[in-house]
Amino acid sequence: MSGPLDRFDGRSSELPERARELLAAERVPLWRRLGWPAAIAAAWLGWYGSESLRHRREDQDGYEARSPAPPSRDDFRRAAEALTGHVATDGNRAELLINGDQIFPPILEAIRGAEHSIHLETYVYWRGEIADEVAEAIRERAAAGVECRVLLDAVGSAKMRPELVRELREAGANVVRFRPPRPHLLGRVANRSHRRVLVVDGSVGFTGGVGIADEWTGDAEEPDHWRDTHLRIHGPAVRALQGVFAEHWVEATGEALIGERLLPELEPREDGLAMQIVRSGSAVGDSNIEVLYFLAIASAERTLDLTAAYFAPRPPFVKALCDAARRGVRVRVLVPGEHTDKAFVQLAGRNTYAELLEGGVELYEYEPTMLHAKSLVIDGCWCSIGTVNFDNRSFQLNDELTVSAFDGGLAEDLEREFERDLERAERIDPNRWSDRGPLQRAAERVTTLLRREL
Repeated sequence: MSGPLDRFDGRSSELPERARELLAAERVPLWRRLGWPAAIAAAWLGWYGSESLRHRREDQDGYEARSPAPPSRDDFRRAAEALTGHVATDGNRAELLINGDQIFPPILEAIRGAEHSIHLETYVYWRGEIADEVAEAIRERAAAGVECRVLLDAVGSAKMRPELVRELREAGANVVRFRPPRPHLLGRVANRSHRRVLVVDGSVGFTGGVGIADEWTGDAEEPDHWRDTHLRIHGPAVRALQGVFAEHWVEATGEALIGERLLPELEPREDGLAMQIVRSGSAVGDSNIEVLYFLAIASAERTLDLTAAYFAPRPPFVKALCDAARRGVRVRVLVPGEHTDKAFVQLAGRNTYAELLEGGVELYEYEPTMLHAKSLVIDGCWCSIGTVNFDNRSFQLNDELTVSAFDGGLAEDLEREFERDLERAERIDPNRWSDRGPLQRAAERVTTLLRREL
């Protein structure tokens, strides 16, 4: 195809000045035109490779735990405390809340009954009736003089209606975006707060997987209403939840949350649960929660039931699950099926299925809707419920939160819910899985290139 400059030979004195400039630009060598973009791309790849290496374990075989105590023994509790740096507290009460119909009513009740303070931190605050209802409840208490602090992850809450933020602030609530992207902090863009925590009057706390959006309403009865698990907590463990919020609040605002109204005396119950609130942040090496999960898997003697909304385990965790199955533990993993909001993560997880199935792990995909719950139950006597997915993003890139219970009551309740979920799930058949096509296999393998970000 001929261009507008083809009729000029570059020597004509009648050649317009602008045309000569364009002709000169056309003659710039390709390597010079691509130099700056290539340099920027090389610099980014170098940074990404460096960060990836910083997050890789030197020991490629993963982890080792010598003679770990089973979760039923006090030795396990002491090990969990020592490895994570978080001490468990006794005398707590925890209620398991399943799906939006059980989760949002007590959350709204707590907010509407607040007398002194409301502290809400969330990764997901999107749109819909429940988003407006939660904002209205906070707005009403803020107007009544209650101290309301709302911490929204700047990336996860991007879908939130700006009018809600404005109305909350006008009513007196302090609304802050956590780690907003800035040019001089591009290296931290991937390090999000994935935590969900609500503490009211310093005496009742909520945490789990739920986001504030209409997707989480209902009872997982159809694809538009997701399956999730949350907790309502009373007792000394609430102070640790307050600490989870306070850690990020002081980072975002510089305000230290102290005083009796925010940190009241919390009496333990004689028949209460032993609970451990474990928080982790993006760091080099192993996060607290990653170590806790490995300890739990290595300590399992009879059963291991894992529910993971996003399942893309690194090789050390694939090995840990297979090792547990080979020593006689019944290992069951429940993940989303056809209804998933992150198909690429699902492909990465499916890339590990063959090895897990060969190792004796039972794999199930939840069918009715998106499965967003995040929990782990070991031997029916220890459990963990929180914001943690079974992937590298949760273990090493995001700031996360999980609640562990060392007494059997809550673990038994969670185990019953797991059995109900399996009734609505399809078990992956090893023979059928081995017959999947070459295109699917290729797509799964591609995801390993970005495993660190998943």
